[in-house]
Amino acid sequence: MWSRGKGRDNIRALPIAIQNLSNFANSTLPLKELFPQGGFALHGNSKIFGAIGIALAIYKTARPEKKKIVSGLLIPAALTAVLVGITEPLEFTFLFIAPFLFAIHAVLAASMAAVMYAFGVVGNMGSGLIEIAAINWIPLFKNHTSVMIAQIGVGMAFIPIYYFVFKYCIEKFRLKTPGREDEDEEVKLYTKEDFKNKKDAKNGNVIVENAYFDQAYTFLQGLGGAQNIETVNNCATRLRVTVFDETLVKGDSVFKGAGAHGIVRKGNALQIIVGLSVPQVRDCFEDLMNKDLENIDSEKNLINA
Repeated sequence: MWSRGKGRDNIRALPIAIQNLSNFANSTLPLKELFPQGGFALHGNSKIFGAIGIALAIYKTARPEKKKIVSGLLIPAALTAVLVGITEPLEFTFLFIAPFLFAIHAVLAASMAAVMYAFGVVGNMGSGLIEIAAINWIPLFKNHTSVMIAQIGVGMAFIPIYYFVFKYCIEKFRLKTPGREDEDEEVKLYTKEDFKNKKDAKNGNVIVENAYFDQAYTFLQGLGGAQNIETVNNCATRLRVTVFDETLVKGDSVFKGAGAHGIVRKGNALQIIVGLSVPQVRDCFEDLMNKDLENIDSEKNLINA
């Protein structure tokens, strides 16, 4: 059994928590007494409950005509945050549009963790719902049901807190969160690359590398070039392409090598699984395709002349 000790930081505590998980599960003593260091590993709760409140606030404050597009962006982003703890699409959107929102998020996340700890909630909860359930809820539920109930109760209480705080800030400061952009601007969630480029541009640096451009170029070549593309569009995470000749399309390894998560083939219709950055990749893809077709037409005109 692990008793309260001094001089142990969070990094050392968590592996020991895994090693002692069976002891914690079979003990009827309060988890807070068994594993007090677990109070430093509750940050995954903000990825679950916080993400829901934030997504609802962004959707609510979006323009009516853009709500459908915004929901298509927010639902997969929120689900990814809740289930596996990947919050980058939401967090880098804050950093890109209004960094102070990220500071508010940090304060609310710390407050949630403090309240949970006051109610006896401790554990190895650094990621999303799947991991929290696997290494906390399932093994510990029998003798520590009250901890899970307290965790869910406090988390559910913080969803409306997140919602109203973010909604107030977005409306009060007229922030251009997704769905509130100018008419000629694209509705999107921002990525780490977008934030980095904005920061570099602000510092006067020239942006040379464009990851989306490189990815789109490889996809275009892998699909047989611009002349082989019949139609191109996208959904929330996939680049959907129809080609004239499917035999010109290269193997899956070419697309995965460029960062695709996979490719679905149905005859001459293909879906390249890109992720949430697919709108940016599509823009670059279409630019490259148009330039290639213009060059081909120019060469034909020279030959005909």
